[in-house]
Amino acid sequence: MTRRLPAVGEFVRYLRTETVGGVILLAAAAIALIAANGPWADIYHSVRETTIGPSALHLDLTVGDWAKDGLLALFFFVAGLELKRELVVGELSRFRSAILPAIAAVGGMVVPALVAVGVGWGDPRIGDAWAIPVATDIAFALGVLALTGSGLPSSARVFLLSLAVVDDLGAILLIAILFTSTIDLIAAAAAVVLLAGYWVLQRRRVRSPWLYVPLAVGVWIAVHETGVHATVAGVALALLTRVRQDPDEEHSPCVRLEHRLQPWSAGVAVPVFALFAAGIPVDGESLARLVDDRMALAVVIGLVIGKLVGIAGSALLAVRLRIAEMPAGLGKRDLVAVAMLGGVGFTVSLLIAELAMDGEDMAIAKGAVLVASLVAALVAAGLLRWRSRAHEDNGAPEQPL
Repeated sequence: MTRRLPAVGEFVRYLRTETVGGVILLAAAAIALIAANGPWADIYHSVRETTIGPSALHLDLTVGDWAKDGLLALFFFVAGLELKRELVVGELSRFRSAILPAIAAVGGMVVPALVAVGVGWGDPRIGDAWAIPVATDIAFALGVLALTGSGLPSSARVFLLSLAVVDDLGAILLIAILFTSTIDLIAAAAAVVLLAGYWVLQRRRVRSPWLYVPLAVGVWIAVHETGVHATVAGVALALLTRVRQDPDEEHSPCVRLEHRLQPWSAGVAVPVFALFAAGIPVDGESLARLVDDRMALAVVIGLVIGKLVGIAGSALLAVRLRIAEMPAGLGKRDLVAVAMLGGVGFTVSLLIAELAMDGEDMAIAKGAVLVASLVAALVAAGLLRWRSRAHEDNGAPEQPL
């Protein structure tokens, strides 16, 4: 007997739409900026820095950290499920399609780092700051795409999702190498064992949430204890989830979990994360200081220009050399518009800035990330609207390379 996915109410169905998720996300970010720079700034920062959780398990984290490490892990799990489905049965199931976002992600990390080093050459701080512009904020990038690129083929979202997941994993790996002094090997071994248990349960077709929920929480705690960014737990669990359904199933575990968790990710996890991540103090004096600071310029140019050149350049070169192929329905102008979203660094870039810099330099670096992300988002929004109208007017995609 096959099982149908449960019916959903109007509000949940509303949350499933990409545009609504993007609106909620950007609204939460705007509220955070207003709160952090208005008369409620002290209350906002007090709430964000409030510590909750059991100290015995080393989980006495601030509210902001819970949003960044905990709730964002749910988003990465949902994003990872979609990526796994595309890799197995979707648009990325062929090697030449799957390799393109991976190549673009590598280019989108290497080129911004080189640009930052070039612009900041001679400034002693660039030895720590070069890694700041390597990251793309997957949640914000997808939100902007949903709001302004609705006329593009669905392959645009798949390309950006795949690119951003690989990019963020690469940035998290950089954090582990550059800024993690020690990795708890016992916690790492525990995470591997628990992930193996999850994989075995999937292989044996076990469906009970009473087993999976504690196991997933255990994986998250173990990964957090290793010293590696805890959102890796979400991606790892997603990539081990079964995609192909059995003959007696109408939907695979991957599809069922996407269906059930996507509204929680879009309506709760990502907006709350944005509410506590986007609250950066901004004033005219600090913004003016960015113009004269070489390290800040290196971060801004690395994100806005380096990301665009790195992502679009490496992807188009791979297509030209026939190593990879363009996503279905996308042309080179579409790809450039999507690549511009890579400059929305935000979360992971802010995290690297916190780890790499101290005191006033950290504030300058974080301000540079905020400015660069805003510029990249606005330019990308304009390009995406232009390409969306072109697709809607022509009724046919641009011819790919």
